[in-house]
Amino acid sequence: MPDRPRDPPWIFRTYAGHSSARASNELYRQNLAAGQTGLSIAFDLPTQCGYDSDHPLARPEVGKVGVPIGSLDDMHALFDGIPLEQMNTSMTINGTAMWLLALYVALARERGVPEAGLRGTTQNDIVKEYLARGTYIFPPEPSLDLIAETYEYCVARMPQWNPSNICSYHLQEAGASPVQELAFALADAIGVLDRVRTRGRVEEAAFQQCVGRVSFFVNAGMRFVEEMCKMRAFVELWDELCRERYGVTDPKLRQFRYGVQVNSLGLTEQQPENNAWRILIEALGVTLSRDARCRALQLPTWNEALSLPRPWDQQWSLRLQQILAYETDLLEYDDLFAGSPVVTRKVAELCTAARAELARIAEVGGIQGAIENGYCKQELVRSMARRMARIERGEQAVVGVNKYADGLPSPLVGGDDGGVFRVDPAAFESALASLERTRQTRDAGKAREALAVLETAARAGEPIMEASIACALARVTTGEWAGTLRGVWGEYR
Repeated sequence: MPDRPRDPPWIFRTYAGHSSARASNELYRQNLAAGQTGLSIAFDLPTQCGYDSDHPLARPEVGKVGVPIGSLDDMHALFDGIPLEQMNTSMTINGTAMWLLALYVALARERGVPEAGLRGTTQNDIVKEYLARGTYIFPPEPSLDLIAETYEYCVARMPQWNPSNICSYHLQEAGASPVQELAFALADAIGVLDRVRTRGRVEEAAFQQCVGRVSFFVNAGMRFVEEMCKMRAFVELWDELCRERYGVTDPKLRQFRYGVQVNSLGLTEQQPENNAWRILIEALGVTLSRDARCRALQLPTWNEALSLPRPWDQQWSLRLQQILAYETDLLEYDDLFAGSPVVTRKVAELCTAARAELARIAEVGGIQGAIENGYCKQELVRSMARRMARIERGEQAVVGVNKYADGLPSPLVGGDDGGVFRVDPAAFESALASLERTRQTRDAGKAREALAVLETAARAGEPIMEASIACALARVTTGEWAGTLRGVWGEYR
């Protein structure tokens, strides 16, 4: 037996949310009872894009890919029976990230929970929305200011909260190579931190804390040796960047802190049972190497290429994490790859190529320039096209698709539900009813006053986080908050 204590496991998460706040709350409590140690909240598209559920653009999407949140009342339902002070909550939200954080803070205040003790993360990475997902609302300038202000607020008031996740995950889903994933994500982080610094609203000591609160959300694909080396390259490059660009002297503030969802792009509709093994292999890439092990891990489910997961599907993925952490000896040893010439060489190659790509991005004006002139988007499209061509030519094997495509029918997709999750058709009506209750029971005058204060602050270029919290407490709705800021900053098209 090893003569050192076992390392604690990473945070176990499942990415979840659907139909309504109450239905999602039931799912969260089931998952926590099954041994999940942190929450990862999925929001529906209207919430992500800043629309109320009764907006004409929202109606077809309410509750489909996540939970609809219309106001603080929905947050109370979402976290009913879940102690915020004991929870590590990750919220996958970007264009409306400040609003959801304001709702979370308002919820804590109404429960009497000090916000300084809240732990978790707002994804809050608008760059990858411009490049890969599309749920941006405002133009880059005010969007980056919203992110910067979140850092300013959290460092001062919520020191255990990660103001944003720099998301290379979605870049890989959009076709990024490991080098592109490294470089684009680090350029994104530079853009955020440079914005915080140039705004001049934090002292140098507080700025170094901002650097220390940057976290990353990373992808891990099937080439798990290369993926493990990519994580080690991230560690090396981030430490270098923090020292050389930002002068961070405290090693703890230079730590590369990252969570992971393993690759969903490679999960297949054909022979979907094969996805269970893909997920396991991908998890190894971010857990085997102690020196670059993830802080939190959420795994997709075997049927993600088909639908949202059912509760049992999420439990299966959670059990995979638990078996890896508790039944194996993975957490008992020092890094298994330290000193490996193969790993050392591959990490060096990735670092060299990523530095060169970072230099190219700097030449076009940094990440904001690379968004506005289309450089990063074009590179992702080219990379994805090359990937698809390799699969179509059979050069990149995908078992069950272009190799060993014949197989027996899967019993996992049998049964009455076909192995997929069905959104409750009553979800839309439930969201509308919740929204209407809030509008009918709130003090309408206080809501209007709170929105007026928000608009005035936004037009003056002043901080709006406190105004957003006041809006949340006044039961302003998601659509009203975003609509007010659309009126100030416009929309990005």
